[in-house]
Amino acid sequence: MHDPHINHCVEQLCKQGCNTVRKAIQHLSHGQAPDEVRRLSPAQQREVLRELRAIMAVYDRRERGCE
Repeated sequence: MHDPHINHCVEQLCKQGCNTVRKAIQHLSHGQAPDEVRRLSPAQQREVLRELRAIMAVYDRRERGCE
């Protein structure tokens, strides 16, 4: 499912850089919503978390040179 609200939040977080994304993942993992996702439903927040984890997994693999 491609929810434009989820996509917007993910894009906004990613534009702020890896450190922001990692902090957002940490906060969301502990049930604390960063400002960018506070207006989303809990289900949407979980989807944002899933998307951010997937993005960072790819990024981290590339950083280690394991494309």
